[in-house]
Amino acid sequence: MPARPDASPQTRAVLAALHRDPSTWRHGYDIAKETELASGTLYPILGRLADRGLLETRWEPDPPEGRPRRHLYRLTASGVQRAADVGREPVRAAVPRPAIEGAS
Repeated sequence: MPARPDASPQTRAVLAALHRDPSTWRHGYDIAKETELASGTLYPILGRLADRGLLETRWEPDPPEGRPRRHLYRLTASGVQRAADVGREPVRAAVPRPAIEGAS
């Protein structure tokens, strides 16, 4: 059975972080600090979750002077449900691939 696109440990970590307070808008840097994910891993996950309708996104309305607006994220109702479901699912261990004969 193929893995769900939101079953990776990294995606599970993002969903768990957002699910702790699903009504709060959070910016990527805040999520990155909590999950310890690099931006090159985090932002594609946020984009995929938003594309699937699990996240709402918006720009920060009133950034402090001298700092650009941040993109904000929070779970949609279906995102809250999916995050709860993912949190209850067992984490699948990686299945080792069989060795290729003749490879060194």
